[in-house]
Amino acid sequence: MRNIGIFAHVDAGKTTLSEQLLLKAGAIRAAGSVDAGTAHTDSLPVERQRGISVRASCVRLNWRGEPVNLIDTPGHTDFSAEIERSLWALDGAVIVLSGVEGVQPQTELLFEALRAQEMPVMFFINKMDREGADADRTLAQIRRRLTGRAAPVNDAEKLLEAVCEADDGMMERYLAGEEIPAGEIRSRLTELSRQGLVFPVLQGSALRGTGIEGVLDGIVEFLPPPTTGQTELCGVAFAAEHDRLLGRGLWVRLYGGQLENRSAIALPGRLDPLTGERSEVQSKITQIRGVDGQDIGVLRAGEIGVIYGAGAMKIGHILGNASHLPRKVRPGTLRTPLTTVRVEAADPQRQREVANACSALADEDPLLQTRFVPDTGELRIDAMGAIQLEILQDELKNRFGLEARFENPTVIYRETIARPAEGFCAYTMPKPCWAVLRFAIQPAPRGSGVRYHSEVPVRDILARYQHQVEQALPLALSQGRLGWQVTDVDITLVDGNYHQFHTHPLDFIVATPWAIQDGLQRGGSVLLEPMLKILFRVPQEVTGRIMSDVTAMRGEVTEVKAEEDYAAVTALVPAAESMDYPTRLAQITGGRGGMSVRLHGYRDCPLELGACAPRRGVDPLDTSRYILAARSALEGGIFDL
Repeated sequence: MRNIGIFAHVDAGKTTLSEQLLLKAGAIRAAGSVDAGTAHTDSLPVERQRGISVRASCVRLNWRGEPVNLIDTPGHTDFSAEIERSLWALDGAVIVLSGVEGVQPQTELLFEALRAQEMPVMFFINKMDREGADADRTLAQIRRRLTGRAAPVNDAEKLLEAVCEADDGMMERYLAGEEIPAGEIRSRLTELSRQGLVFPVLQGSALRGTGIEGVLDGIVEFLPPPTTGQTELCGVAFAAEHDRLLGRGLWVRLYGGQLENRSAIALPGRLDPLTGERSEVQSKITQIRGVDGQDIGVLRAGEIGVIYGAGAMKIGHILGNASHLPRKVRPGTLRTPLTTVRVEAADPQRQREVANACSALADEDPLLQTRFVPDTGELRIDAMGAIQLEILQDELKNRFGLEARFENPTVIYRETIARPAEGFCAYTMPKPCWAVLRFAIQPAPRGSGVRYHSEVPVRDILARYQHQVEQALPLALSQGRLGWQVTDVDITLVDGNYHQFHTHPLDFIVATPWAIQDGLQRGGSVLLEPMLKILFRVPQEVTGRIMSDVTAMRGEVTEVKAEEDYAAVTALVPAAESMDYPTRLAQITGGRGGMSVRLHGYRDCPLELGACAPRRGVDPLDTSRYILAARSALEGGIFDL
């Protein structure tokens, strides 16, 4: 068994390669076309209409007696979250590069993400039938920009160099003038590549069907099978889909143990207000389907399948013992949403339906956050970019029959406290209730996040109530006085008390946001804007123009390097200023430039250059309405933020 992902910069030919691999392995009778909307790995209507991959898709093939699960991932950066989640399921990866364009900005980000997970990688230089394609130039770029251990399989001398660089013993034999047999070099290449220490390089043309058999051989030879010795249950849900009859299904990769039809799986339940602990609920699997869509009844370690009947399980949920996972499951490390947009139903009477549909889509993408305010009907979602919004608009129409438009994109800011302050709350009326809290809130260094501890003895506030305070902090900090998530603060619980008879189980959960918001108001607010680290690769003659534009965008250039006839310009730029820059870059460079983007961090931003966000729910400092909402006397309560 192999679980292999196909990755590439957009338009490098990734999906075309997947089609040819399926065809050569006999899994399909004819290769589909991306442009014609017939690709077997693009199953969604929107993918077929637009000729782009939106969701990662998994298909099965067999090669030389070895089954291979092939995951074709999106290439566009707007769908980086989908790319990232596919990493949770894989044992190895193939990166596709264009032999004409070479290493492109997204290629660098993908390789870096794969190596951060210690994923074995094989390269395929595609489009070698095209005018201007140059495998040697592309190999040189791979070695300069990605890894010096790229090993061209069909070049004996360069292959030996790469293997010797990773193997000191073989290097000593080579330097001593020993003739090393080709079979031994190949065998060592297999061992090193499966360990992620050397990276084989192949070439061909997916469109012409050349070099395809070599890629299949390489997948089986150079990329590792899963480790299946773990008997304790361990797996991760990495994608979701909907079936008209069975409902919501979750794609699961098992790393240990097995799942069967009617197996009971533990899911997180409600928070117990008395103990602050989250209970578990049991949900029984109703059906398990294999990658080919057939009911298989059982899913074993090393395999990928779709389970139904998983209740409220979400993408990213870990089944069983998380310590057996070979890599981290943490959304948002490749790219996080930086813009929020308002969603308006074409028919205002259907605004709540649109909100429910967006919530369902958010279940399939942990980073697609939705916020709906019933009082005003305002609906906002966090999104990666314009392409993703177009796809969401299509999905709302095609899947849910809803027309909607997206308006007023705004950068997602953060905020922090301006100066040290105390926040106080005495929730003692109307009875029965009693929760008194006093926090000391201090500004913290940028990028430090939120730190909390308590100095209050358990005789004043019982341990279970102090645990409630800690549990309620994310709710309390989800929006500050400017409406954005609060970060970079040190919070200390310095005083407070409970009442033996009047304290209700939820009182300290209600009181915590109240006291925190009181402290934030007393301390004042600082707006924090997201800063992007952008790597531009542009023709050298426009370097000065790019640097000038960076300055005009309130950014700073941190590094400039000359590379052949191109320049690599690294800069830090505010996200709000650079939202439309890809279009401008294409105009300046005549389409010959590229840029890769990642979140660098947050810095202070003058309020007049930023924006506030509308408050969701009831403001805790509007105490009368807040208490009514906490007691469910107002629609929504205080938890539906």
